[in-house]
Amino acid sequence: MPRINLLPWREGQRKERKLAFLVALGVAAVAAGVASFAAYLLYGSMIESQQHRNDQLRREVKTLDKQIEEINNLETDKLRFIARMGIIEKLQRSRPEIVHVHDEIVHTLPEGVYLTGVKQTERRLRFDGVAQSSTRVSSFMRNIDASQWLRNPELEVVQTGKSTGPGSSFTLTAEQVSATPQESGNAAKTKLRKASLGGAGGRQ
Repeated sequence: MPRINLLPWREGQRKERKLAFLVALGVAAVAAGVASFAAYLLYGSMIESQQHRNDQLRREVKTLDKQIEEINNLETDKLRFIARMGIIEKLQRSRPEIVHVHDEIVHTLPEGVYLTGVKQTERRLRFDGVAQSSTRVSSFMRNIDASQWLRNPELEVVQTGKSTGPGSSFTLTAEQVSATPQESGNAAKTKLRKASLGGAGGRQ
């Protein structure tokens, strides 16, 4: 029986299997590379899209912040305008009162009392003056208490002596009040009566 040498055939099969393995390995490596590249592109696209959305959200937030700031500025301007209008209305309402109060101060001053200063803070009046005697100061306070536009006189300081001259220097405060229409009418009638009496006395 003749011998058959199988070594070359086996060697050929081994080479074929090795080549097939290398080809399969190369195909797998290429497939893995393609898959990795595709995943890289996909993730890159997703990240870029997310960054774009984030940028858009930041722009919208900035726009909203600007609008909120403008609204706050408008609210501040509105409050300032309302406060300014309130001050103007208060001044318009108090203007006639100021005229009446100044006129009332003149009429409440008794003889022998001279004012050196009048200061008003809100509805509180401060009178600085000189009187011939403390009795004159008391008369001034009684006149204030009986006035339609002044109330609650309070004597703070009375000084007598050489430094104040022959009379007494004083400081007192009073509260400005709003007279009712009836009181205002009565005050006006009283002033007209005094004026008419003064005119009649002058003609005599």
